[in-house]
Amino acid sequence: MALATLLWGPPPLTAQDAPPRDGNARSLPDPLRTPGPGVSMALARARRAQVGAVRYALALAVSAGDTAHGTVTVGFTRRGPGPVVLDFRGLSVGTVSVNGRPLSGGPGSVWDGAHLQLPADALRPGDNTATVSFASRVAAAGAAVIRTVDATDGRPFLYTLLVPSDAHLLFPVFDQPDLKARVTLTLTTPAGWRALANGALQGMDTVDGGVRHRFATTAPISSYLIAFAAGPWQVASRPEVIRPGEAPVPVELWMRPSRAAEVAADSLIALNARALRWLGAWFGVPYPFGKYALLLAPAFPFGGMEHPGAVFYNEDSFSDREPPTLPQRLGRQATTYHEVAHQWFGDYVTMRWFDDLWLKEGFATYMAARMQAEVEPEAEAWKGFYLRNKPTAYATDATAGTTPVWQQLGNLDQAKSNYGPIVYNKAPALLRQLEFLVGPTAFQRGVRSFLRAHAFGNATWQALLTHVGAAAGRDLAPWGRQWFLRPGMPVVTQQLTVRDGRIARLALTQRPAQPGVSGPGGWPQKMEVLLYRAGGPSERLAVELRGDTTEVAAARGRPAPDFVFANHGDHGYALVLPDSASVRWLETGATTITDPFLRAMVWGALWDLVREAQLDPARLARMALAALPQERDEQLAAVLVSRVVTTTTRYVTGTPREALLGMTERALLAGASDTTRGYGIRKAHLDGLVAVAESPGALARLDGWLDSTSAAGLPLRGPTRWALVTRLMARGVPGAEERLAAERARDRSADAARLAFVAEAARPDSAWKGALFARWFSDAGVNEEWVTASLRAFHDPARASWTAPLLPAALDSLPWIQRNRRIFFLGNWLGATLGGQVRPEALATVDRWLAERPALAPDLRQKVLQARDELERTVRIRGAWGGGAVGRSEPPDE
Repeated sequence: MALATLLWGPPPLTAQDAPPRDGNARSLPDPLRTPGPGVSMALARARRAQVGAVRYALALAVSAGDTAHGTVTVGFTRRGPGPVVLDFRGLSVGTVSVNGRPLSGGPGSVWDGAHLQLPADALRPGDNTATVSFASRVAAAGAAVIRTVDATDGRPFLYTLLVPSDAHLLFPVFDQPDLKARVTLTLTTPAGWRALANGALQGMDTVDGGVRHRFATTAPISSYLIAFAAGPWQVASRPEVIRPGEAPVPVELWMRPSRAAEVAADSLIALNARALRWLGAWFGVPYPFGKYALLLAPAFPFGGMEHPGAVFYNEDSFSDREPPTLPQRLGRQATTYHEVAHQWFGDYVTMRWFDDLWLKEGFATYMAARMQAEVEPEAEAWKGFYLRNKPTAYATDATAGTTPVWQQLGNLDQAKSNYGPIVYNKAPALLRQLEFLVGPTAFQRGVRSFLRAHAFGNATWQALLTHVGAAAGRDLAPWGRQWFLRPGMPVVTQQLTVRDGRIARLALTQRPAQPGVSGPGGWPQKMEVLLYRAGGPSERLAVELRGDTTEVAAARGRPAPDFVFANHGDHGYALVLPDSASVRWLETGATTITDPFLRAMVWGALWDLVREAQLDPARLARMALAALPQERDEQLAAVLVSRVVTTTTRYVTGTPREALLGMTERALLAGASDTTRGYGIRKAHLDGLVAVAESPGALARLDGWLDSTSAAGLPLRGPTRWALVTRLMARGVPGAEERLAAERARDRSADAARLAFVAEAARPDSAWKGALFARWFSDAGVNEEWVTASLRAFHDPARASWTAPLLPAALDSLPWIQRNRRIFFLGNWLGATLGGQVRPEALATVDRWLAERPALAPDLRQKVLQARDELERTVRIRGAWGGGAVGRSEPPDE
């Protein structure tokens, strides 16, 4: 679709009206007779017109084995001609009957390994049923049912994860989000196991060799939201009010017994219940799914999953083997509020197709911050929102591989590619801009109207903007086309002219970060410009940007400020590059800014200048190291430490790096040892020191701490001990292998095997790395989350020459990864693989690989280009500020 059409033509009225990404779905003569691979938009569109009133009666038997056996009866109303197609790519199909009659010819006549085609002559108008027996895989990775084995006692734990389109890896189903269904689950397990599902447990029956668990029928939900868990779980329960004005009901927390002592169960239950109450009141819709339970899933591949009635969270993120820092606690809150917000945006109202994925993910992230800001003002939620979202969003949106927020999608096979920072980090930022534009009252009224209009149904982004626009009395379609259909982002530069101590002119100029992707012109948005004066009153001026250059007329004639910042309060979405006068003042004055939120944003603006190769990274690192002893904000201190580590390990080379490394090691040790600072700030310094330690003295100190119960005066517990071992392994310190063996013998916790796996991935041995790389693909017993956790240790930039030969194979694996791994794995794989490289030769390898594959799927090409950007920036920054000859200060590379 031409960019001009995207921006100024009429928006697509529904997801189905948009052209598919693969360009082939519309050429199919009849997707009901020839479904093709995956779940195409054409098939989904045809089925949506053909069937409705879907319900599933699903009976499954699971155990410690690698196969789940089941039967499903699919009920539906048929309102159109032709065969009816179910999706299924499990292990096998047994018997198939339609309306009580077995199909002749056996399952082979209707099942092709991807779809079950129910013949038209076996169907009738109106109500129909199809009953299918089947088998599906249970495994540590690559299956709809994930199995983990507890290292402490050998007991298995099972849970499902079907997002975005793995429901049909589990059972025959209409696997598309706009065919919602009522689900009745019966689950047979070994005796002694508990079982959790979307619906409330109604009863249990003893059967031969096990127990049958019967669950209540759910409200209408999309197929990717169907969930269950089974195993010898431990359950905590307490009564909580989850709907304003109603009586308390039991809320359960499910966890592994081996980690129960690390979990603050009552606090987590209360946190979820508070979110249910607050969000129900804000949305004007009480929690709509009956019972509510949460489960801490081991080896969970991302932060959480919003299954209605059974929310799954990452076990490691909600268990404490050592005291959590403030950023960790706030991140835990944000994840909880995000998943609970999904009960409305995602579960109650679901996007019609996964091209509108942002509609649920962006809203959940935004509402999490909005809730946190209101219920816990001391958390400074909008500062955390900026720190967690904006740098990540900008780092992707400024690349040549960026995409629109609304992403064309021809087949659900490609839906995993739609997950990433554009959906999770840019989209919530645009909702913040939208609320700032229309005002909070109109925004809330519009959202409530949207939810009421689409209750237990599906919707698109156009519908949301229609409701918010009606509440605001404003046509939001032009704004929406620019922000949701146009790829890329603006870079805003400040142009300040001062005469006789007063502002003669202040202008904000927009340019696309990637003109070749975005096309020309700026974006419409409302921002707040700050005129900051250290010795006098500062001023804030609201301004709406509409074109390439916007003059801030209200600034003319006002006293000259110490610095100008065009995105005060972070309402806008843009890389704001300060003018030279502002940079000069900030170099020495940033630490004097008393507002932590503003201080975080100006440090972010300086970091953006580094990434644009306009500011010497060593200079910024020295500024940050000088500021850290005075920085009392725990969130910002952790960010500054992280950026110093990145600068030292990636961006600075040659003689400047030698001086910076010593300065960094000393400063981080001092900060970690400073007993006048809080635990969180000291822990951030300690973690930074472990990540950057390279000199013999620093590495010897890390090694010595393993013989103690403390490090830099802080209690030394399991996760940090393993971080020390991993760093010693990565640097090839003599005795590191013995330290690894000793720690493996010492730590008998449930998480020890995973942490040892990560440490081994750092081993500085090219043969070992090659063998581990192959094992990631060949060993079905290796859990996907373990691989994700090990990628950064494996791809250490200091060992870039050993992993560079694996670059082509790592890139060649992308189609396999897209088919066989979870939604975030592809991005993590590319980020770690290319992030572990720092040299021009590696950049040339990536570019050559792309050039030699003109037929590469567009979504995969975009993912590679997104990850390539950090490598290209690294090469450019090192070239601009590298400091000459590499010498011995270059990270060891052999």
